[in-house]
Amino acid sequence: MEIKTYPDPCLRIRAKSVEDFNSDIAKMLNDMADIMYANRGIGLAAPQVGLGLRVLVVDTGDGIVNYINPVIEDASKEKSKLEEGCLSFPDVTVNIVRPKKITVRARDAGGKFFIKTLNGLEAKAIQHELDHLNGKLIIDYLDPIRYFFTQRSLKRAKKNK
Repeated sequence: MEIKTYPDPCLRIRAKSVEDFNSDIAKMLNDMADIMYANRGIGLAAPQVGLGLRVLVVDTGDGIVNYINPVIEDASKEKSKLEEGCLSFPDVTVNIVRPKKITVRARDAGGKFFIKTLNGLEAKAIQHELDHLNGKLIIDYLDPIRYFFTQRSLKRAKKNK
């Protein structure tokens, strides 16, 4: 498993729901957490490592939380802006406005449902990773001019590797 970087096509695919909760899922979650920590991230979605499943891991400082088939059940009308980076876009940050508080329903590695109400950085991280599960990327939040220049610099950086 390795982090896929833009423009890898797997980053644009809508992930599929997990149906079987077995030891493979637990191993995948552990591997994803290891990769996230090794790359100094706070979240990682399965599509970022080439897996088309609705799975993500997040650790904003209170320990790892695994989310399988996550769904936002409720989102506050109050929004906040935060500069977000992404492991799939090294050296790119984007200011993104998102709901300040969310309620998420998901399953754990054993398939058991849980509901969490989140705010602050954890709410932002979950929303960012959920975007990945739907094939949406941080560059999709850019205005057209910044999108153009970001695309151009990403292509140049890829050529120079």
